[in-house]
Amino acid sequence: MSQIVTVGRRKRAIARVFLQEGGSGTIEINKRTLGDYFPVDILALRVTDPFRVLALSKEGYDIRVNVAGGGIKGQAEAIRLGISRALVEVNEDNKPALKHAGFMTRDSRKVERKKPGLKKARKSKQFSKR
Repeated sequence: MSQIVTVGRRKRAIARVFLQEGGSGTIEINKRTLGDYFPVDILALRVTDPFRVLALSKEGYDIRVNVAGGGIKGQAEAIRLGISRALVEVNEDNKPALKHAGFMTRDSRKVERKKPGLKKARKSKQFSKR
């Protein structure tokens, strides 16, 4: 059984996904279980969305993920992209369904940098006429 390595990115989060076929269905994120790493159920569902869309059982795969950077929502979506890319490498027929669900597209939006003389990227100091 070979191991498939893919990368998913979202905002500042980068996830490396190691997918191995013929496993027991465990998802391990930074050496912690899925439920332990994402205590919010919505984020755990977001990670397993590719399996739900393809009507696949995750029991046939072992997934290890190293994720760093960003917040927990960005990390969950980066993992989802990495898992989707790995499932396409397993079977090319999975791509149309995942693409239709929007899981194969890298969301390129990033945080705009802060400019000098401003409080944030575009917010300036309050103007006082008198």
